[in-house]
Amino acid sequence: MTIRQKFASQADAELLEQMREMAKAEGRQFQAVVEDAFRDYLARKSGERPRAEVMSHFRDSVRRNAELYKRLAK
Repeated sequence: MTIRQKFASQADAELLEQMREMAKAEGRQFQAVVEDAFRDYLARKSGERPRAEVMSHFRDSVRRNAELYKRLAK
């Protein structure tokens, strides 16, 4: 069981509203969306994994340029 701790902070009003709208659109609690944002930030900063959009572009590049990469490897 996760132990939750209350905290107080401030954020840009637009960002906060976007987070609330996203939570509502996904049918999730606001705190769950905030926790996801924390996890994503920590993972990105710790270097555990590349961002999803980076990997998506990488895969697209490999598909588009497979022949070029083979030639360059020789």
